[in-house]
Amino acid sequence: MNDERAATLLHSQRPRNPRVPVEFALEVRGTDSAGKTFQLKAQAIKISRGGATILIDADLKTGSIVRLTPPFGRELDAEVNGAWTDEIDGRRRIGVKLLDNDGWFAE
Repeated sequence: MNDERAATLLHSQRPRNPRVPVEFALEVRGTDSAGKTFQLKAQAIKISRGGATILIDADLKTGSIVRLTPPFGRELDAEVNGAWTDEIDGRRRIGVKLLDNDGWFAE
């Protein structure tokens, strides 16, 4: 692999915004992959200005819209852009993209 191609590959794998490990509870509302409405307690484990990784006990489809209620600030709408079960701990996780450009840090 040439250096230019390697640099492009590495750049494309970098997150657009730095991710910060966190640990806070939040409420998530939406519709699961079976079409049932849910409202669950979940836990944010990483956040960035524009998104988060969340531990959640629900099976969600990529593209689903959920509403997040953190213990601070206001409610936020987000789009699920990844959903998986961790191979190590067996817990479900979702990656979300916040739909508000100001993200977590809006006033």
